[in-house]
Amino acid sequence: MNLEMVGGFNQTNLLISVALVMILMVISRIRKILNESGTWAAAIMGLVVAIGGHWTWLVTLLAFLSAGFFVTRWRYDEKKEMGFNEGEDGERDWTNVISNGGVPMLISLYAFITEDWQELLPIFVASVAVATSDTFASEVGCLDKRVYMITTLKKCEPGLNGGFSPNGQIAALVGALLISLVAMALGMLVGAEALSSPVEFIVSISIIGFLGCQVDSLLGALLENRGYIGKGTVNTLAIATGAIIACYFHPIIGF
Repeated sequence: MNLEMVGGFNQTNLLISVALVMILMVISRIRKILNESGTWAAAIMGLVVAIGGHWTWLVTLLAFLSAGFFVTRWRYDEKKEMGFNEGEDGERDWTNVISNGGVPMLISLYAFITEDWQELLPIFVASVAVATSDTFASEVGCLDKRVYMITTLKKCEPGLNGGFSPNGQIAALVGALLISLVAMALGMLVGAEALSSPVEFIVSISIIGFLGCQVDSLLGALLENRGYIGKGTVNTLAIATGAIIACYFHPIIGF
């Protein structure tokens, strides 16, 4: 099989993409990662990402889904007692899938139109890094009692929109770093030209993912707490911000 970075309806890309989506649907239901609506939304989105972008892009997105489920289930009983749980068993629905995967999907569609998979790869990865960073921060940080409001730096209740904690911030950076490493490994597998500077790529994606998480907190404090927008919109805007930052710095840092 030819594993070069050629997306779209390339035969190899198409076969691997369909197989990955089928595996996603089975595992997500067996492990209760997503509910029924979330599974179908993820399947459709997965096909768009994999065919519009590349099958390695879908694997990067699946890494986010898997890691996100892991941190969601971490100390889940405690989260449930505190009212911070997702669903009954940590499963997520279609709204969560769209709010976290919508921007990466749009980037994949643009890559399909332009056939510029190499140049758009870092921007796609940056958007996934933001989603992962925010999920890690939320799921780990909600159990840390040392919570501060990002706009005032005053102590606040755990789980409050705009709150951040030391453990949550560390987790946010770990989440972004994880995605950068996964994407780097996959890029090396298919010989992605955009990943010619591994250290710059990993550092840049990690920083952008972490910054996007802070944007999420700011939007939560300034807009969500006042009822102007909901959680899903906050997530989407923060992820879009990460993609925009990656677009701006792309020619400067050269990843």
